[in-house]
Amino acid sequence: MPDSGDVRGVQATQGPDTPVRVFPMPPRDDAGPPEIVQGFLEALTSDDPQFEVARKYLTAEASKKWHPDRSTVVLADGPNTKTDHGGNDAAGGLTYTLTGQKVAAVDAQHAYEPVDGPYRQTLHLTKVDGPEGQEWRIDMPPDGVVLGDSDFQRIYQPVDKYYFASDSSSDGDERRELVADPVYVRGQIDPLTQTVKSLLAGPTHWLEPVVRSRFPSGTQLKKGTKSLSPDDQDKLKVPLNREADRVGQAQCTEMAAQLLFTIDDLTPSGVDEVELQRSDGSQLCVLNQAQAESIAPQRTTGHPEYQYFLDKKHRLVRMGGSGKSAGSKPEPVPGPLGNGDQALRSVAVSRNEERAAGVSLDGRSLFVGSLASGASLGDAVVTSRAKSESDRLTTPSWDGRGDLWVADRNPKDPRLLLLEKGAGEPIEVRTFGLDGGRIEAVRVAADGVRVALLVKEDGKTSLRIGRVEREGGSGERPEVSVVELRAAAPQMEVTAMSWAGGSRLVVVGRESGGVQQIRYVKCDGLTPSGGVLPGLNGVKEIAASENDQLPLVAHSDDGIVRLPAGAAWQTVVEDGTAPVYPG
Repeated sequence: MPDSGDVRGVQATQGPDTPVRVFPMPPRDDAGPPEIVQGFLEALTSDDPQFEVARKYLTAEASKKWHPDRSTVVLADGPNTKTDHGGNDAAGGLTYTLTGQKVAAVDAQHAYEPVDGPYRQTLHLTKVDGPEGQEWRIDMPPDGVVLGDSDFQRIYQPVDKYYFASDSSSDGDERRELVADPVYVRGQIDPLTQTVKSLLAGPTHWLEPVVRSRFPSGTQLKKGTKSLSPDDQDKLKVPLNREADRVGQAQCTEMAAQLLFTIDDLTPSGVDEVELQRSDGSQLCVLNQAQAESIAPQRTTGHPEYQYFLDKKHRLVRMGGSGKSAGSKPEPVPGPLGNGDQALRSVAVSRNEERAAGVSLDGRSLFVGSLASGASLGDAVVTSRAKSESDRLTTPSWDGRGDLWVADRNPKDPRLLLLEKGAGEPIEVRTFGLDGGRIEAVRVAADGVRVALLVKEDGKTSLRIGRVEREGGSGERPEVSVVELRAAAPQMEVTAMSWAGGSRLVVVGRESGGVQQIRYVKCDGLTPSGGVLPGLNGVKEIAASENDQLPLVAHSDDGIVRLPAGAAWQTVVEDGTAPVYPG
């Protein structure tokens, strides 16, 4: 504390903290086994591009066989080490055991997956000849890279690659929606070039069955291309190998659109234009941001005109979300769901904001109505036969295709249902991997190929993400399945959730023994360390737009509240429930 000098004002808002960087140190000439082991593990947490310093702790033969890019194991607190033997083994070597609690694994495609369970790997040291005599080196390193969760989140940067959604029911035609495929690249090691290489390599295994890349199979950067960077006009030139030489103009522009959306946030000023080049250096095609939006309009970054909720009369009302209506007071929507004739307990508004679906106050019936004055409501499109209100229909959800989803929680006949274009005979969706759990909530991503489910099992509710697969030819009634359910936010019991971007959700829940919190999670299960949002009392429901410029909306003990960017929670009305954005 200073004890002299004038009092001077300082800026209230400080700039972002400089990221911590770890610079690895090579082994000392006389380093003992504990120092070799610790030095190697610390080198794994550094920004060394090819782990060259970490390899200096290995024997020459071990360095050739060690492939750090093939897998990464993430532990809760980093690896603990202990010597297995009090002295040298029969061959004069020494064995250490690495232990810890696993939280995730990252594969060779840079895809993250939560895992649970103990980690145990051995690491063996031996003596080799060095310039100063015998030196300890590791001749049996652990598989891949092992590090703690805090180090992983410091070193690795999340990136969304984009691919076009594919649909076998459309006779193989590409749909125009783009699907975010989250991967992780080392943030200080040329992330732009890493990301482009990952995009060209294709989608991750989990997402691959439902998306397509417009880059021809085998497309890579031209041999000899070491680094990519935009010029002073924010234009990026990407030289490709021969596999892409013969693509047509239409396909090339779709390739460029994938690339532009993928690298959008990887440079300080962004990339305004991308040029793809043939293997001989000639221009293949050029695409700018405006053209990319027209080629692949991203429904994951829509601009809804309104936010919606139910007022104290159980009517659907709306308030300004963006554009000319921003800041307007809540008002009943036009059409039958806003006139109060049918009391509602939950709603969903189509993404084009032309229709809405509402569940009756008793939870028994699902209605679909137009948001146009003078329209009539019609009969229920789905009816639950459950005796208890808590066992009936969930809040419905619209996907980007215009299809409507809802779950019936009837214990005698639990079903996940889909109505094509919000009408017709409901399709029962086959759901694999529930393991006896019951679906309590459904939210379909805008791309229509991923669905978030709240599943209740053994008295606890968890968040799971599934892949939506459709089978059937054009004009046929499709068979729809949700497959390969995986946990997201595995440490939390989740009570409410909403999609909040291409690969992100906002969830309400609590960890074991903790208090209720609101936070962002990635759909692959990563819980970002800085994702916790300001607290709120008794949150029951939450809604987010895929456009992160729009505020969160929640139903809490304080009523309907909003959280604008950079501000605190603000009460909209004290009486209201079921807040939603279109979707």
